[in-house]
This record gives sequence, structure tokens and C-alpha cells, in this order.
Amino acid sequence: MAPSSGSTWVSTTSVSSSGKRIQREMVDLNMDPPPDCSAGPKGDNLYHWVGTILGPPGTPYQGGIYFLDIKFPTEYPFKPPEDGWSPARTITKVLLAIRSILTKPDPYNPLVPSIAHLYLADRAKHDELASEWTMRFAK
Repeated sequence: MAPSSGSTWVSTTSVSSSGKRIQREMVDLNMDPPPDCSAGPKGDNLYHWVGTILGPPGTPYQGGIYFLDIKFPTEYPFKPPEDGWSPARTITKVLLAIRSILTKPDPYNPLVPSIAHLYLADRAKHDELASEWTMRFAK
């Protein structure tokens, strides 16, 4: 069956080295998924995945469902998608790293400084707001 236009489906008999790596990561992820995390191809495109992280229990993000749009470059894992990338990093490690931000945020290395400031100055207010946003946007 031929792929539809715009699809980047790859036959398992002619998979590139990046495709083989992605397939191996998918098998590993399915055999030993990280807590509250999942990921897999979106449709038949091996290079475009959907990831899911459930808000960790005991955090303001509890009860939330967070969806990730994961796009692998065709040169994966050798083309870095971010600074500090290493080919040894896997999608499982990335999911765990994102989940750890929800369980143990690092306010001294923030993505959004104002949120880190609130976290340090008034943790209860931070957690209240984070919980409200979780219920509003991640349910």
C-alpha cells in the first residue's frame, strides 16, 4: 500500500538508521515505560509521535493530562533538537526529564522567571495557581 501524499511512512524493510533507532526506542518504551508516561507514532509516521504525561500524584499537576508533539528529524539522534543534546539520550529519558520538572521544579534554572519567583516567594500560591491551570487546561 502506498503512503498518502505528505506521509513519511517508512517500510520496516527499508528503514534508515534513524528509523531503526526510533523503532528500537519504541520497543524499549513499550517494554518498560516510565511512570505516568507514554509515547508512540502519530498514525503511520515513525518520525512524528504523540507523548502523554499524567500529572504526578502529590503535585499541583495531579489529575492533568499533558500531551507532547514529538517530531524526530531524519538525522535523529545525531542532529540535536536542543542545546546539550547527546545521541545517548532517548525519548524515555526525555519523558522522564519532563516529568521530573513537574515533580521537582528547579526555580534557579527557570523557563519562565516570574513563575520561579512566585515558587520561591509563595509556594502555596504557586501550587494553587498551578493546580487551577491544570484543571483548566490539562483535563
